[in-house]
Amino acid sequence: MKAVGIIPARYGSTRFEGKPLVDICGKSMIRRVYEQASQAIDVVYVATDDQRIVDEVLSFNGKVVMTSIDHETGSNRCLEASKMIQKEFDHDIIINIQGDEPLLEPENLKTLVGLFQEIDVDFATLIRKMHSDEPLKSGNGVYVTMNERNEAMYFSRSVIPFIRDFAQEDWEAQHRYYKHIGVYGYTTTALERFSSMSKSNLEIAENLEQLRWIENGGKIKLAEVEDNGMAVDTREDLEKVIKHFTG
Repeated sequence: MKAVGIIPARYGSTRFEGKPLVDICGKSMIRRVYEQASQAIDVVYVATDDQRIVDEVLSFNGKVVMTSIDHETGSNRCLEASKMIQKEFDHDIIINIQGDEPLLEPENLKTLVGLFQEIDVDFATLIRKMHSDEPLKSGNGVYVTMNERNEAMYFSRSVIPFIRDFAQEDWEAQHRYYKHIGVYGYTTTALERFSSMSKSNLEIAENLEQLRWIENGGKIKLAEVEDNGMAVDTREDLEKVIKHFTG
């Protein structure tokens, strides 16, 4: 099975406009993500709705496609891009890569692609075990629970599961907690199905689009990885990433 990496990248952002083009020690954000992804996946494209991002990607000889400005989610943008790319590169798997992760770890992408070697995997994502010094706090990332087959049971912005009869500060001693890493893999068929589904009640409640797949009876395969990445959502986050590169 052949995989293509697609990086959805919008110029407009409520919290941080123009984020893909910000400079990180001599390279743009989108270039750093692209170069990291290219270490794991042979064919990588940026999918954008802005000519400025197109020009930037072409400036470092990257691959890029212009998509509609009307997409509400990165997965829908990936679907449109996949159909455009299919003419040049026949692929079965789409890896949806966040465009604001300049510290993206290539080995984690390889792990995600590897999940599709298993039978009946058509939707997959990554998780990480919470660190012992990391506080359990609702709204601090996305938590996930899974079954014995390493399939997601639920994703939530609240701490899950709830541990009855113990104070919250003692929960980590009773259960191993996991957080979601926001990179997805889908077969082309699964992404078609997913994008055709109406928003689900749980998706709307949590504002987590992957719940749409689960609520419609789908399975999401999980792989645990080590992750030291950092999403850049604000200018404060950008300063932290710059310090990583400068020491």
